[in-house]
Amino acid sequence: MSSGRVPILFLSLVFWASGFASLLYQVIWQRKLFTIYGTNIEAITVVVTAFMLGLGVGSALGGALSRDPKRPILRIFGFVELGIGLYGAISIPLIDFVGQRTIGVSLVGAGLLAFGLVLIPTLLMGATLPLLVAHLVRRTSDVGRSVGLLYFVNTLGAAAGALASVQLLLGRFGLSGSVWCAAAVNGVIGLSMLIYERRAGQEAAR
Repeated sequence: MSSGRVPILFLSLVFWASGFASLLYQVIWQRKLFTIYGTNIEAITVVVTAFMLGLGVGSALGGALSRDPKRPILRIFGFVELGIGLYGAISIPLIDFVGQRTIGVSLVGAGLLAFGLVLIPTLLMGATLPLLVAHLVRRTSDVGRSVGLLYFVNTLGAAAGALASVQLLLGRFGLSGSVWCAAAVNGVIGLSMLIYERRAGQEAAR
């Protein structure tokens, strides 16, 4: 394999793992929020809407960040992944804390709380795709191929995360243990990306 393809393969693996962790979080947080605010159709709609809205706004923010060619895209991506993992590590106790103090809240209140609880991590998750797309476009000048490749591997990772959460992780580790698994994945991604970005910069400077 040529050296030019190695970084793309590495980035594809990274984004597959990112999608895996993101879907795992979604399943875990939805289940946790449902135990607090109920599983009727209104509560389900509110929670899913909060996720989708956060991802959409995060994607727009990530796109805005990626427009400046002077910004270190891979470094930003690494810190974004570390931020997701950090929030994931504290998410279950945080949701419990908020839930215990908001029992019996109205549907509107439950929607605002759900949105607030998932706002930061979903903003970060939504920003990941435009950040990596921007990096690949700078390398290849091929927008369509970059978007298609990253969306493809991220979707595969998300499908694997959804399957693993139901078939393996939740039954064996529960919500708390499973969320720590997802946080560990984000931690590895973030640190790997920062190390890769630093080494790439050192090689470019030689």
